[in-house]
Amino acid sequence: MGISSGDDAAVYKISPDLALVHTVDFFPPIVDDPFTFGEIAVANAVSDIYAMGGVPLLGLNIVGFPSDLPTDTLGNILKGGASKAAEAGMIIGGGHTIIDTEPKYGMAVTGLVTPGKQITNASVIIGISIGIVNFFGFISLLRAFALYRLSIIATLVGLSFIVPILLSMIFYKERIT
Repeated sequence: MGISSGDDAAVYKISPDLALVHTVDFFPPIVDDPFTFGEIAVANAVSDIYAMGGVPLLGLNIVGFPSDLPTDTLGNILKGGASKAAEAGMIIGGGHTIIDTEPKYGMAVTGLVTPGKQITNASVIIGISIGIVNFFGFISLLRAFALYRLSIIATLVGLSFIVPILLSMIFYKERIT
């Protein structure tokens, strides 16, 4: 698989039965609560692995943090990320932190996928998956608005949005080479 498909993760075949899936995502806070921000950032990175049909194994933190902010803020961001990583069944093997003008957090995530079973943007099934995810995402968003702001955050940090992608893989059973 090359860069021409425009996927958010890279797949590298290491044997006929095993391939690595690797991605990286990081961004500035989109919510005020540091713990929740950590959860959202890791859920976002892990979702790239799931979107490719993979299973996450290992994450490395990527942090940009101002020297004038309290270190407990950074600790809470990392705790939120660790919470979401544990929910995904993966370990965090360290990471890297730099001084930056504004906080940024994310993760490089490595997972596994069976060669030929990965999902790419170049496939027909991804269009079906995106349609299903958008439909369920829209319904979840409407439900979140009805139940106030905290539900919107719960939708963002939840890993359950993966279900539509997995269901489409089961129903359509399209294999990508």
